[in-house]
Order: sequence, then C-alpha cells, then structure tokens
Amino acid sequence: SPLGRQPQSKIHNSVAAYHNASTGEIAGLYLDPTKGNSLLRLNQQRSTLFEYYQAGEEVGYIITAVFFIGLLIALERIIVLTLVGGKIRAQLKNLAQPSEQNPLGRILRVYHENKTADVENLELKLDEAILRETPKVDRGIGLIKLFSAVAPLLGLLGTVIGMILTFQQITLYGTGDPKLMAGSISLALVTTAQGLVAAIPLLFVHSIVSAKAKSILHVLDEQAAGIIAAHAEQEKA
Repeated sequence: SPLGRQPQSKIHNSVAAYHNASTGEIAGLYLDPTKGNSLLRLNQQRSTLFEYYQAGEEVGYIITAVFFIGLLIALERIIVLTLVGGKIRAQLKNLAQPSEQNPLGRILRVYHENKTADVENLELKLDEAILRETPKVDRGIGLIKLFSAVAPLLGLLGTVIGMILTFQQITLYGTGDPKLMAGSISLALVTTAQGLVAAIPLLFVHSIVSAKAKSILHVLDEQAAGIIAAHAEQEKA
C-alpha cells in the first residue's frame, strides 16, 4: 500500500546510490528485517519539525509572536545605532562644524551656544543635552530584554497547562491508553523548548544592541567631559 509519509532522504539516497553502483562497487543500503511491520511503521510515526511546532498550540504561537516582535525591534535598533555610530565617528573628525543629524553634533551645538557661560552652567547644559539624547539611544532595549524574559515564562506556562490537561485525562480515562495523554504531554514539553529557543537568540541580540548603545553614550560623555575640562582651562587662563 502507498506510504502515508515517505522515508527520510538519507534512505532514498541510499537506494539511489545502490541502484547506480557499478559492478564490484560496494554501496550501503537500508533494509527493514521486519518487512515493514515495525521499523517502517516507526519511521511513519516520527513527527516532523513542523508537527513538533504545532504541538505547542496557542501558547507556542504566542511565543513565536513574542520572538519575532523582539527580533524585529532588535534588528531595527542594530541598524539605527550602527548608522548613528557612523555619523558620530564622522562628527569626531570635524568637531568645529557640529551637525544636527547626530547626537554628538547636537551636544557640540549646545556648547557653541553657551561658550560664554561659566563652567558650572556649561556642565549643566551639556548634562541636559546628554539626558535628552539618552532615551533616543536606549529606545527599545528594555523591550527586547522583557521579551527575552517573557518567552521562557510562557514556555513554563505551556508546561503547566499541558500537565493540568494530562492529569484531567488520567482522571477521566485512567492510564490504560498512553496515546490519550500524548497530546497534552507534547504541549508540556514542546512549549518549554519553544520558550528557550526564543529566549536565547533574544538575549544575544539584546547584548549586541545594549553594547552599541553604551558605546554611543560613552562617546557623548567623554566628549562632554573634554569640553568642560577645556572650558575650565580657558577660564583660568
């Protein structure tokens, strides 16, 4: 009878290699000594990756949504912060002509507008300018971190739901047929795996985005401190 699901590709490939082998050549071939009664049946019952994913049901779909939203936010922040970092590096080569198109340029413009102020007032003005830039640089980082923490918790929720359903089925039908509990146990295990699979990449991209943001803010703080020090020396001169 026709197979409901074809064997794995490595089995197909072994048949093709055996068929195309020349005389005297040794070629491997998979054989089922049970004549399809056991090994082939087990192969037919093996779940695909997509079927494992579907076993997570609604909780799995929510975890997937959390993962992709967090990943999109992270990719957007990586692109934006990379572009901002490039503009800041270009501005560092031309400090005399500040541009409004980058955070460092806006801070330098504050300095040029307050050159006649004393050191204390200039420091306050620059601190205020840096505080205005910080939320723009840090935007989205907290959300990525939140999603990376929520994903495994949702997986744990799926595990709890799966175990509750399993015990309900044991109460109703007993333990005579394990197949009745297979779906609930799959939900319990698969959602845990899905939560971890979502959380681990999000933690990595959160680390990348956070490092880029800290690097930009460090440059702003460093340049502001240098401006204040130079201004203080001018006042003493």
